[in-house]
Amino acid sequence: MAGTFRFELVSPERVLLSVDADQVVVPGDDGDFAVLAGHAPVISTLRPGVLDVTAGSVHKRLFVKSGFVEVDPSRLTVLAETAYDLDDVSAATMAEELKTAEAELLAAKDDSAKRRADTLVSELRRLSTRAA
Repeated sequence: MAGTFRFELVSPERVLLSVDADQVVVPGDDGDFAVLAGHAPVISTLRPGVLDVTAGSVHKRLFVKSGFVEVDPSRLTVLAETAYDLDDVSAATMAEELKTAEAELLAAKDDSAKRRADTLVSELRRLSTRAA
């Protein structure tokens, strides 16, 4: 049986989640990747997407807008600018996030900013449709 590792989701204000996890699927900039105990060291940036966290019988889905990920064999730390537990976030909050993201997309000046804003808008639309 595979072991567990320490998973921490941290925002600028506080630790949002700290658990011993079995697996976390991370939306990295270069694609999703799964982290298990003993994972090779990795540092990555996040793209807007969903962290899928499995800790025993608990399964959490957390939306992250951007940030950084640091992995070592016994720990995964996600430093997220913004994160929402999809079980707790209101439709109004998601609608406001989508409105802000659409404005950011219209205001984006370079290809990188446009790509990131477009990804955020697409992900928020996808999540809003599932929640409806």
